[in-house]
Amino acid sequence: MNLVEGLNPKQKEAVLQTEGPVLILAGAGSGKTRVLTHRIAYLIQEKNVLPWKILAITFTNKAAKEMRERVDQLVGKGAEEIWVSTFHSACVKILRRDIDKIGYSRSFTIYDTADQKALIKECLKELNYNEKNYPVNYVLGEISNQKNELISASEYEKNSAGDFRKEKLAHIYTLYQKKLAGNNALDFDDIIFKTVELFIYHPDVLEHYQNRFEYIMVDEYQDTNTAQYRLVRLLASKHENLCVVGDDDQSIYGWRGANIRNILDFEKDFKNAKVIKLEQNYRSTKVILDAANAVIKNNYGRKAKALWTENEQGDLIDVRETENEHEEAEFVANEIVKQIEKRGKEYKDFAVLYRTNAQSRVVEEHFIKHGIPYRLLGGVRFYERKEIKDLLGYLRVILNPSDDLSLKRIINVPKRGIGDTTIGKVEEVASNYDMSFFDVIREDEIVSQFGRAASKLKKFADLIGVLQAQSQLGTVMELIENVLERTGYLKELEEENTEESKERIQNIKELISKAADYDQNAEEPSLEGFLEEVSLVADIDNYDAENNAVVLMTLHSAKGLEFPYVFITGMEEGIFPSYMSVVSENEDAVEEERRLCYVGITRARQKLYLCYAKSRMLRGLTQYNRASRFISELPQELIAVGSKAKKATDPLAGIRPKNKVLHTYTPYQGAVSNNANSSSDNSPLEFGCGDLVKHIKFGVGTVEDIRYAGADYEVTVLFPKFGSKKLMARLAKLKLVQ
Repeated sequence: MNLVEGLNPKQKEAVLQTEGPVLILAGAGSGKTRVLTHRIAYLIQEKNVLPWKILAITFTNKAAKEMRERVDQLVGKGAEEIWVSTFHSACVKILRRDIDKIGYSRSFTIYDTADQKALIKECLKELNYNEKNYPVNYVLGEISNQKNELISASEYEKNSAGDFRKEKLAHIYTLYQKKLAGNNALDFDDIIFKTVELFIYHPDVLEHYQNRFEYIMVDEYQDTNTAQYRLVRLLASKHENLCVVGDDDQSIYGWRGANIRNILDFEKDFKNAKVIKLEQNYRSTKVILDAANAVIKNNYGRKAKALWTENEQGDLIDVRETENEHEEAEFVANEIVKQIEKRGKEYKDFAVLYRTNAQSRVVEEHFIKHGIPYRLLGGVRFYERKEIKDLLGYLRVILNPSDDLSLKRIINVPKRGIGDTTIGKVEEVASNYDMSFFDVIREDEIVSQFGRAASKLKKFADLIGVLQAQSQLGTVMELIENVLERTGYLKELEEENTEESKERIQNIKELISKAADYDQNAEEPSLEGFLEEVSLVADIDNYDAENNAVVLMTLHSAKGLEFPYVFITGMEEGIFPSYMSVVSENEDAVEEERRLCYVGITRARQKLYLCYAKSRMLRGLTQYNRASRFISELPQELIAVGSKAKKATDPLAGIRPKNKVLHTYTPYQGAVSNNANSSSDNSPLEFGCGDLVKHIKFGVGTVEDIRYAGADYEVTVLFPKFGSKKLMARLAKLKLVQ
């Protein structure tokens, strides 16, 4: 087989450049997966590299699966020895082998977001911190950011000295990590963090993997964070046969730690690096690519390149102005119906993309009215549903009895008469004796202290013991069925006999089907392997291109996908780009929004629609908006006749609609009031409801409400990071954001 036949010159160059550090700048739709898979096959068939000497890493299970299938077709026998996986899956493999060297058991549990939130709430309660002052999502985000930067709890504590709020966060971070370790559990960020820690403190483990992986390839390199970057550097430092593939113009995950400098500075990090640009696009029309190039060229922090194609010119871009979000959704629905009825298209040919999940509601309502089938990516995930979390909780405890969080979830599910008071007493004993919850309830001498609850606790401990024994004898599917039977979980739902219980039963059957599929197709099926697989699944992994329905998703979720017809809705200043990026005084924030727009545009193969509304209700406020600056960056010759594209001259337009804000809050009408208690010398404020104001501590927020308060005004301001705050306007020195 000629592995470079049919490749374009730049693709061929990328395949043949096998030695040393290589940066492949792969534009959207330029065939990077084909290059990577052919490069792997070339290494094995032409360079005689042993398959197990190759590591290929990507970001999603979907991408890893696609790469694995293509490699299997090209390589044939021996392909199974190549490590093709996500960052997290690769690190879990490494940790299952050697995590005991850093104080964990190999049967560790992986906590998802819901588990993390529950654990943070435990920490806040134990520390007696008010959840309003330390919102769970904010705390988790801060801890995640530290882990992505490889900053441990102890290091964060040192760095926070003298900053009251950060010192409190450091206490939460420290206790959170202590509880994770006590539960023999890792969160998503720990998977990378602990692998790096393992390599640093145990050079022999690092050397083992350096010797094994002589050739390393990393896809979507622009999305790597500091921890992932360090991991790659450590693994590649011996042979330096590192090939990274990415596109700085598609770096859109800065908010979750991705560092665009990793790809921009690759040549500085790896001397004598070879840079190869893949600029020929095989996906989109010339019009769509010209639009993408026109928008992205306005960014400064990027490597120069321009997509081109031999595809047809294609339809001009439809830029559509509507009165409000309902008219916008109606336009989208009507256009889809028209394309299906008059041009014979299918529902699966269409995607509606938006900046935030909240924007989907109105579109869904209009799709339902028109009978348009749709799929919503980014809603409640299958594995986050209660019945699924309950069953996975049982499986986790069976594998890892030290997992107190999962054990407390299931100890009274179904109800066994073990209440919160009993659970609290067990926790107290466990803390006093430095034991796990499970160790306490299976010790006869200790459990006898709990009076009438003792027999119930002992019975539950015996149940887990029986299930643990059964887990060694059968498949994962059989174990789930045993759990359902022995706990009476399924029987209870059947007796309930409601529409909700019937839906939950269907979800349980779907989990059983998932387990059966895993048992049949996994190389070495095991309970820990099954739990890993379901813990690392993402929304995009569930996307099925053959399902005939319109796809609704955020622009972030759409990365890596493509559709014949794409609608991008909500193209307004303050929505896209987001108002926080506009007022942040950080040009990098707006540049990331522009990269997100570039990603959205390049999802379209044949036809692109950009929609914006003159008014839109968000968070109870009706805002009057101007078209997004990204629309004004499009050349007029690319826009269809009849489309409307207005220039966004005021960067804060739409966020600060003067005298036009309609809302559910008490409006501010000036200094005149009928309130007898108001001060006669109150002078008017320089801002009103809906305006942006700046606070010295909380940053920029939106004014929700203004009320008289003696000689001052009580102002309610919504701050993105800190929530709603009631402040005295003059005392707090609130300033209008100009």
